Amino acid sequence: MTYIEESLSAGEKVEALFPLHWFARLPMILWIVLAIPTLGITLLLALYEYLKLKHMEQGVTNKRVILKRGIISRKTDEMKLQSIETVEIDQGIGGRMFGYGTVKITGRGISDVIFKAIDDPMTVKRQIESVSNPVG
Repeated sequence: MTYIEESLSAGEKVEALFPLHWFARLPMILWIVLAIPTLGITLLLALYEYLKLKHMEQGVTNKRVILKRGIISRKTDEMKLQSIETVEIDQGIGGRMFGYGTVKITGRGISDVIFKAIDDPMTVKRQIESVSNPVG
């Protein structure tokens, strides 16, 4: 069971989980390729990158937006849907060409929730906005 599923409150349900784009795995692939000339030393870095990505969760429920990181420890960024003021997309040329980007959710208060290297950021923005601003 994922952290997002474990942390659901009464009446809360998962609306969408946001996968990382395959570009997020490039550092891990680079460390694996560099393992040949470094006699396997960089495999530890590749393993770290793999675990870091495997233990990251990003999603939206009918009550909040959640970003969870951490292999052994846990760090979460959460924002209630009622607190969301803007959902912004940051997508460079490469992101537009390959379909990845950063989605920044700004709300009332101090912190933002930032989904980096997210797959199809426009769909993520639409999903968050459709849950936070339901029609009807």
